[in-house]
This record gives sequence, structure tokens and C-alpha cells, in this order.
Amino acid sequence: MRILLAEDEPDLNRLIMDKLRAEHYSMDSCRDGRAALDYLAAAEYDAVILDIMMPVVDGLTVLKKLRAQGKNIPVLLLTARDSIEDRVAGLDAGANDYLIKPFAFEELLARIRVLLRTPRDTGGVCCRVDDLEVRLDTHEVSRGGKQITLSGKEFALLRYMIQNEGIVLSREKMEQHLWNYDYPGGSNVIDVYIRYLRKKVDEGYETKLIHTVRGTGYVLKVKN
Repeated sequence: MRILLAEDEPDLNRLIMDKLRAEHYSMDSCRDGRAALDYLAAAEYDAVILDIMMPVVDGLTVLKKLRAQGKNIPVLLLTARDSIEDRVAGLDAGANDYLIKPFAFEELLARIRVLLRTPRDTGGVCCRVDDLEVRLDTHEVSRGGKQITLSGKEFALLRYMIQNEGIVLSREKMEQHLWNYDYPGGSNVIDVYIRYLRKKVDEGYETKLIHTVRGTGYVLKVKN
């Protein structure tokens, strides 16, 4: 799961980033609303954690622009303001949830799990291709009823591929999805992770699901 954090307090930004990465989420972060809009235009995210009081462009403006573009990404607002009026303004602007500072990290994590369980047009919480099942909410993966254990990055890559079933994905697109949108690339890291996935997902099964498209990238599909 890939999450964007927009929080202008450096210490809080760093703390949330470190803790969510420890929970195996793929994270990007910024400290003002303009940068948040740039990130959202350049990459796809599963959820956004958005501070309301940010410089350049405030969080509510970012949220309103996001919804005006028709994007239904789950958004959790962070704020030091706890008045009913502020909460109503955030929810009316299209926020899915609202968390008041200071907060316990355990509560933040629980609210993120709820956000990520929210069904979206991208396919809800479970994706299936042939006998492969990937649960987006619990990160459980199985094939033919057999559980498969994946690392955080392996899961993120498999999830990206299964949500783009039948679409050829370039190495560059995969790199941009798994790391920061300005990831420089130029390495064989995607090939390495594809090799890991093939060993866990395809090895021992007659029907192979991960295929190489020579000169382009990879695709997850059942070949006819």
C-alpha cells in the first residue's frame, strides 16, 4: 500500500514516516500543500494523510482540488483544531476521517487500516486472477488455497500488477509506484523483485501468471 503524508511539522512528519514504513507501507512525504498536489499528480496513492494547516496551499484546499478532479482516494485529515465547525468543514470537503493532534500512533494506524478497507473503484479489498488471491486490507496472499508470505515491497509490487491485470507495466512505472515518484531508476531492482515473486507465486504451478514482455516490462495475466 502506498500512502502520501503531507505534514509541515518536521518532527511529526519524520515520526509518522518512520513508523508507517516499519509497518511495511510504501511512503512519500511533503511539507506543504503545493508539493502534495504535485505528488498526487505524479503518482497513484492508496491513501493520503493530510494536515490542514500547511503553508503555500492549506490541506482543505488540497482536498477540495482532489475531489474536484474526481479522485476518490481515502483521505485522513490531521489538525490541532478540535471544534465541531472545523470537523464539519473537513468532512464536507470530502475527508473520510479526522484525527486531532496530539494522537497515539496506534490510533493513527487503526484509522489507516479502516481507510484502506474502504471499497473503491479500483476493485475493493480482494483481487483475484486465476487461483491467485490478494487481499488488499490484510496483505494476505494465497494461491490454490495455499498461503504465500511476501515482504512489504513484494506485496506492493504484486498488488500493483494484479490491479493492472493484463496491462504491460514498464520497469520505470513499477519503480515510480514502489518508490518516490522521482526515483532515478537505472538499476535491475525490479527484475530482482520479479524473480522473488515468480519463485513464490508461480514456482510449482502449471499456470504461470507473471510474464516478461521483452524490451518493455512485465504483465500479470493468464495466457490463453
